Amino acid sequence: MIKIWVNEQLDPSGLLYACIACCNEQQAIDCCDSFELNLTQQQKRAGWLVRRSVVSSWRDVPAGALELG
Repeated sequence: MIKIWVNEQLDPSGLLYACIACCNEQQAIDCCDSFELNLTQQQKRAGWLVRRSVVSSWRDVPAGALELG
């Protein structure tokens, strides 16, 4: 079974703003940290979210995600 880490940045309405998927856990952690650091205080107050999840199939990765190889 493969592990695919999916990092998402969502706007206050829940719309997917950015998504990066990879099979390397350290890359996923670094990406999530970067997403979080790049949010301004105003975006955070407005309700922007960063989340990381793990899926086991590329079919479960949101369409349009950037794949890091």
